[in-house]
Amino acid sequence: MVLVTVTIVLDRPAPVLLNASNFSFNKRPWYSSQSEPQRVIISFLAHEVSDLCLGKPALRSLSISATIAEALSSLKKSGDNYLSVWSCDHYSNSTAFDQDCRCVGKICMVDIILFLCRDENLSSPSSALKSSVSVLLPKDSGLVRHVEPHSSLLEAIDLVLEGAQNLVVPIQSSNNRRKLLQKPSFSSTLHKSHEFCWLTQEDIIRFLLSSIGLFSPIPAFTIESLGIIGTEVLAVGYDDPASSAIDAISQALIQQTSVAVVDDEGKLIGEISPFTLASCEETVAAAITTLSAGDLMAYIDCGGPPEDIVRVVKARLKQRNLEGMLNLLEELNLSGVSSGSSSDEEFSGSSPTAPLRCSSGRKHRHSRSGSYSARMVRRAEAIVCNHGSSLVAVMIQALAHRVNYVWVIEDDNTLAGIVTFSDMLKVFREHLQS
Repeated sequence: MVLVTVTIVLDRPAPVLLNASNFSFNKRPWYSSQSEPQRVIISFLAHEVSDLCLGKPALRSLSISATIAEALSSLKKSGDNYLSVWSCDHYSNSTAFDQDCRCVGKICMVDIILFLCRDENLSSPSSALKSSVSVLLPKDSGLVRHVEPHSSLLEAIDLVLEGAQNLVVPIQSSNNRRKLLQKPSFSSTLHKSHEFCWLTQEDIIRFLLSSIGLFSPIPAFTIESLGIIGTEVLAVGYDDPASSAIDAISQALIQQTSVAVVDDEGKLIGEISPFTLASCEETVAAAITTLSAGDLMAYIDCGGPPEDIVRVVKARLKQRNLEGMLNLLEELNLSGVSSGSSSDEEFSGSSPTAPLRCSSGRKHRHSRSGSYSARMVRRAEAIVCNHGSSLVAVMIQALAHRVNYVWVIEDDNTLAGIVTFSDMLKVFREHLQS
């Protein structure tokens, strides 16, 4: 997998680009006296992590001793995209609460999908699902960090800039004592008499946006003038095997970004986003193994996989003697969820390795009649802005689409780079420090 600069062409209506002109900011801060800025900033910096936790639900937990199958079941039942993994085991014995309960990581459906995509697991996914959930945890333990409720906002930002994705915060609740007397369930969120929530980069960005006037005129500056456009992106060719993007997907999951899908001319067709994959079933591993990157986008797009593509996946699994993955696919009966609008005759490339195309050579579009995942919330299209977009515009755009990044394009739709929440946080941190 290489990092490339690509050209963007979207076959959907061009997205609305939000620029500084869409927002009204004074060139000078709204306050006038010299002492007022200091007072306001000091008041803002007095915010604690607990202020960001108001209204957040308690974490659903999973013991590190659980199996991947148990994790898979819990993900589906909860509807959450992520589960926290804890060092304590509430099943083992009555002294479980005396253990040093700590969150040691998090897992999502993408972790399970990528695990099933390994060569040694494709032939027998049912056996792979019996493995310990610990094999899914990344080696970098710093992705999840514990913080106290009284920790400052600046401390939280610093931890995120150091690489933390989630900050685990204890929730003070009068109901905790009552819950201590209850028998812990598989998804119990109670640890050492406390419930916990976690904060993400999105939570911090959303909190900063609520007080965006304090940072004036910085929010009105363009992302180009702020120097926060990253030029290295993860990309895969539209006709390349989707399996060639496995490492890139894994890296994008850690970076909280995405993998761009480009055509032969370097134009952006869409993306393979870990956020979208997290809303899919584990059988997407079969699609990654057998389809091209472009067809994988159609498979995971909103509304569920088209029946014609599902048939191709099954045929290619049979040809490769991957009966275990085929059985898993048929058990979920994905082909009955949605119906394709095209007949087999429309495809000119039906070999076990060729991408699916219409006879005219244009990218095939499929209709869908229903969703196969209640967690599916967005499509495989790319969210884009341009060099002249203001910082606040990009913040709003990313928050509106529930992503941690926005692709940056040139006037001719050439991909120029990417802006991430981490890049934005650096700007606000430097402003607060100064």
